[in-house]
Amino acid sequence: MATYVSKLAEVHPRATLGENVSVGPFCVVGPQVALGDGCVLDSHVVLTGKTTIGKRNRFWPGVVIGGEPQDRSWKPADTSVEIGDDNQCREGVTIHRGAEKEDGVTRIGNRNMFMANSHVAHNCWVHNDVILVNGVLLGGHVHVHDWATISGNSVVHHFTTIGTVAFVGGGFRVVVDVPPYMLHAGCDDPKIATINVVGMRRRGINDEAITAVKRAFKLMYREFKKIDVVRETLEREFPNVPAELELLLSFVERQHDGKLGRGREAMRGKPTVATPDTPEAGSPRIRRAA
Repeated sequence: MATYVSKLAEVHPRATLGENVSVGPFCVVGPQVALGDGCVLDSHVVLTGKTTIGKRNRFWPGVVIGGEPQDRSWKPADTSVEIGDDNQCREGVTIHRGAEKEDGVTRIGNRNMFMANSHVAHNCWVHNDVILVNGVLLGGHVHVHDWATISGNSVVHHFTTIGTVAFVGGGFRVVVDVPPYMLHAGCDDPKIATINVVGMRRRGINDEAITAVKRAFKLMYREFKKIDVVRETLEREFPNVPAELELLLSFVERQHDGKLGRGREAMRGKPTVATPDTPEAGSPRIRRAA
């Protein structure tokens, strides 16, 4: 179908709209916004700032993308939001553009689901196939890797990283990095509770890799072995180190090199540390769907 813009919407003449875009009533699209093919804005959606959006994204009522960062040091600057393809932003989702820190960009990858009233702060990077359940709040500079799930009303401290296929339980605070394949939960003192076996199996990860990750979990979070001892032990027990195990160990090593249980805290105040062309070690690149 042809691109449709409601007579009750306000689309700036300099905005760029792809083919088969639908802009519903009472939406506002700013002059620096570029919308890819097949995007749908239901109603009362605001796209502002320097915001580039890929294909087939859907935005439900009340979504605001590209607003100024909630950062007291913010001064108007040429910062932006970059969003990939096939994402869903449910009612009331907010995604702020970057502050003039790191490289000034807030990034969203592909096929992510942001449930109602979830929030992505400035300079975050949400990779691919991530689920943020209702009311999740990501502080500034948070990175969330592929296939991670953060359950409802959980809050993530700034500069925290959530690893690949990690799972965060509902209503928890996350103040330290959550390594790949781990499950973060606990009422009074949230911590790494076990491994996300269900998530690993859904991703098609084989039994040998799951066994290796289980062994790593026991050594690190039950026996409290140092990471160099854990690596030495596992390389001896699993001579053909599964890729999943290497990803986990590398993540924890970076976490220990950081501060306060957050690997990325060591990068605070420094220039660009990660872009789509130079991703963090063990973290997949952002790719656009065909």
